[in-house]
Amino acid sequence: MPHSTAPRPLTADWFNRPSPQVAVDLIGCVLVRDINGETVRGHIVETEAYEAGDPAMYAYQEKTKRNEVVFGPAGIAYIYRIYRQYHCFNIVTDRDDFASTILIRAIDLEQRPSWIDPAKEKLSRVCAGPGKLCRTLQLDESWRGTQIHPNSGLWVEARSPAVAQHLAADPAAITQTTRIGLTKGADICWRWYLTASPAISKKAAKAKQ
Repeated sequence: MPHSTAPRPLTADWFNRPSPQVAVDLIGCVLVRDINGETVRGHIVETEAYEAGDPAMYAYQEKTKRNEVVFGPAGIAYIYRIYRQYHCFNIVTDRDDFASTILIRAIDLEQRPSWIDPAKEKLSRVCAGPGKLCRTLQLDESWRGTQIHPNSGLWVEARSPAVAQHLAADPAAITQTTRIGLTKGADICWRWYLTASPAISKKAAKAKQ
């Protein structure tokens, strides 16, 4: 049987692991969004992990109607608003009844969506940050609780063999550092990004690789 090179969507089981493991393994994977018949694709280049016991976790103190999704099964979208205007896209990870998520901070688009004005910004900066990513991919709180799957129009594909080989061969290809914009848990090194990518939100001054 010939070897298939078709992109492989990641399943809910793949996300059913501790958030720090999933966060680093997502680097180099491809986030895909179907919008009105147009498919937008971009390599995930920056992630952050959050889980129960972490003071920066949205569900640190208790389960509420707003955050109950993060206690559910893995592979579900959790989107919330910050500063009353920006949205952040997260994927629920780990087991049921255990608050755990990955924040997708940035992706490097393969091509510019038709609704993004090419005169305003370089392609590599269109999704360089969680708010910009959600704005470009038209993701808001209405997506909260949606399964990450091709049937929903929002999914993640595994790293290509070439990307996987590159990351395995170069330990410095991925940088691990502290998370951004936090007042609590700011010293936890649960942020990962593709070191050489021009699409990340911000490089670390001091990084652990």
